[in-house]
Amino acid sequence: MKFMKKNWLSYMFVSALLSGALTSCSDSFLDLKDPNHFTNENFWRDKADAESALAAAYSPIKYQMNGYYGAFDGWLNLNSRGDDIFTILNEEASMWDIANFQNSATTGNDPYGELYTGIQRANIVLKYIDQVPASGITESDRAMIKGEALVLRAYQYFLLVNNYGAVPLRLIPSNEDETNKPASNEQEIWTQIEKDLLTAINDCNLPISRSAEQKGRIERGAAQAILGKVYATQHKYADAKSVLGNLIKSSYSEFGEPLAGKRYQLMEDFADNFTTAKENNAESVFELQYSSDGDLTWGNESGINLGSSLSQFIGPAVSGGWAKLMPSAFLVSEFTKERRGSRPTIQVPVLDENGNQVYDEDGNPKMQTIPDPDKKNEPNSKYDKRIYASLFFTPSDYGDWVTEENGWYNGEYYGGIYNMDDLWNGNSSKMAGGAPVFTVSEGTSGQNGKFLLKKYTAYYIKSKSADNMGDKEGKSNNVRVFRFAEVLLLYAEACTKEGDVEQANFAVNEIRKRAGLPVVDFALNDLMQEIEHQCLLEFFGEGHRFDDLRRWYSTSQIKMILKENDKQGASNFRERYKYYPIPAGELNNNSAMKQNPLWK
Repeated sequence: MKFMKKNWLSYMFVSALLSGALTSCSDSFLDLKDPNHFTNENFWRDKADAESALAAAYSPIKYQMNGYYGAFDGWLNLNSRGDDIFTILNEEASMWDIANFQNSATTGNDPYGELYTGIQRANIVLKYIDQVPASGITESDRAMIKGEALVLRAYQYFLLVNNYGAVPLRLIPSNEDETNKPASNEQEIWTQIEKDLLTAINDCNLPISRSAEQKGRIERGAAQAILGKVYATQHKYADAKSVLGNLIKSSYSEFGEPLAGKRYQLMEDFADNFTTAKENNAESVFELQYSSDGDLTWGNESGINLGSSLSQFIGPAVSGGWAKLMPSAFLVSEFTKERRGSRPTIQVPVLDENGNQVYDEDGNPKMQTIPDPDKKNEPNSKYDKRIYASLFFTPSDYGDWVTEENGWYNGEYYGGIYNMDDLWNGNSSKMAGGAPVFTVSEGTSGQNGKFLLKKYTAYYIKSKSADNMGDKEGKSNNVRVFRFAEVLLLYAEACTKEGDVEQANFAVNEIRKRAGLPVVDFALNDLMQEIEHQCLLEFFGEGHRFDDLRRWYSTSQIKMILKENDKQGASNFRERYKYYPIPAGELNNNSAMKQNPLWK
């Protein structure tokens, strides 16, 4: 399992000490005079103390409800801004405003404070790690802990500057910093992010891999992947190509082949990236560790339940979920755009209810086409393989057949107790504003409009309980922040921008092969369109889409794309909505802080 071996007394102390972290505007963060007389002088004694402090620095970003990857303030809003997601009408007032580009500085559902809490805790580690005496820690472990803290700080500043623009740059614990601190310019923040990551990669002894009890802790590959994304976001594509290319060359073993000592590999089954059974797999670059019962998983604060609420928030209503998000019609059309083929079929006679041959008016026996029962197990379905792990739907409604353990699969879910109609009808009360109208490429023989979001739902535990969304196992599912698939597609993007057609095709075709799609030699002018398409399908429901659009397109282009794809609130979109506004609470508490100019 993923449990830490800790000095419990030290861990509980530092967790309590750090859990009161405030946002960037706090005037007093750390009271070192605790009733039990724990101080920095007697706490930072050994490696166990340092790791306890570091563990607390991991938790704010994944805080169950309000962290950047929390189910409410983070995950729902990350996804709701993209055109791959349809937000249920008035399900949550703040989320509805964000999804429709009607939010303001007072809207709420804002991860700003949790990001600064994480930065504060990382700064504490960086401040005091050198006080641990040599007798209590090896220099190798000291460097590694420092590197993890630098990556955590850098990544959270990346999320801040990318989402809010100019923000205060705090590099020391807030009790030692200015209470009222103005925003640094964006370039200064980007420069610091790069510096932190490069220091962590080059000087801090980050390991290539982790033992089972340390799963979830940052590895060297995570730092490199994040740096590559930081470069790509700034359009520093030559730098992105270099760092991501080195990571792929040194650490990637091609899908379907033995790892051969290398760290990363695409999982053969795409769904393995979203199950509890396959957590921390070979494709996972950075994964947030969750526990349903407060177990001391890496990055959990002692005694605090940091279970994942995603399945509860997004799962179908009939199975205990709250169904706050749905796939958009545009997303479905993209998934079904490229055909993989059809299931093998045979011609058989049409029989009446008594089993007798039916003839047409000319006396010829009527025949019908059915799936070949002798070829049930041939792994050939109609659409992109990822659709079956990403969406609930009934394949047979769309002329499609896929293999399940019980033969032809016809849209039975949650241990076979529900079909698609059950799931759809159970959501009817949530669809007061109507559901998106789905269209499937090349037509359909069934009903339109019956697709629901499947990724990260408790379907994957195949519980037969009607309340499976609250199932302990469902709430322990880790969130995959960075998968190696993203490394490959970011690399393909960087190569395309740098004119390296061969390497761009290599990377994008690795993704296509895993999806069951044929290898294609794309021309330079066609590569970005294909990369954008693959990013959409690969990362649907993982909070990527809006960030990708911001990286690729101007404001006017984004608005046009959103309108074309029937995104909710597309007509409201303008430059300011590329960012969140600085929260009103920050402006009220930090007199030197000014609102993002776009939001004035």
